[in-house]
Amino acid sequence: MSNKSLPAIVDVAWLQSHLDDADLVVVDATTHLPIPKDGPYVPESGQATYQAEHIPGALFAELLTDFADPDNEQAWTVPSSERFAAAAGALGIGSGAKVVVYDQSAGFWATRFWWHLRLEGFDDVAVLDGGIAAWKTAGLPVTDEPSTATPREFVPLRRPELLRSTEEIFAALDDESTILVNVLDEPTYRGETTTYARNGHIPGSINVPVTGVLDAENGGFKPVEELRRAFEAAGLLDTDKTIVTYCGGGIAATGVAQALSLVGRNDVAIYDGSMTAWAADPDLPLVTGDSPR
Repeated sequence: MSNKSLPAIVDVAWLQSHLDDADLVVVDATTHLPIPKDGPYVPESGQATYQAEHIPGALFAELLTDFADPDNEQAWTVPSSERFAAAAGALGIGSGAKVVVYDQSAGFWATRFWWHLRLEGFDDVAVLDGGIAAWKTAGLPVTDEPSTATPREFVPLRRPELLRSTEEIFAALDDESTILVNVLDEPTYRGETTTYARNGHIPGSINVPVTGVLDAENGGFKPVEELRRAFEAAGLLDTDKTIVTYCGGGIAATGVAQALSLVGRNDVAIYDGSMTAWAADPDLPLVTGDSPR
């Protein structure tokens, strides 16, 4: 759909200097997922947060409805290409556009939208490193003024190799050419917390917590060479292997997918249902304990 000219991430200086570019679409993908004291996660729209303040000119992407399958009981599941195309086009995303996306929460809603655009064949998209927090730390302005989109036609060209279903994950459990990566925290991976219907992780999957790809000081990604060393140690730079990441619901998994793209692995797939779907089926296997590597 596009001739890629953007890197996978841009910093606030780049965005500030390009904010008035006619072909640039800035997207706020804020979504909230409060951690409950007990019971399941209940996602919340980030629209009120966006309306209170956003980067000037940014448009809001509602990942819970506009960019999700309305017929799936699991929130934010990948919709049909046609539904995605209609929502993206309404935001002005399409041929000739460049997209920078950020969010005002964990940062992985931005990477989710980055991955989702790439799933549908649109490559000219970058994530704002450090999000709106980095923007504000730099002393740059935010606004509550609404922004108006200039619609474009979005022609989807889905890349099925970037997406996995529960059935596909199960079928590949014994596939030595696939590395399944659980990006949740270590206690959840080991089965020590009750977050999902059942505890543990998918057999054979390794643990690479998504928090490990972030710089705790600035909230952005760690330096590329540091990421490269960590991913090489985990065996994730072997181009003969297919990498599939998963988390709780397919959001944080995209953070590790993007970090891998920074070191040249642009082919990482996401298990969209992740632990929410897998653990809900008592017939699917789960194991506990430490990561095998």
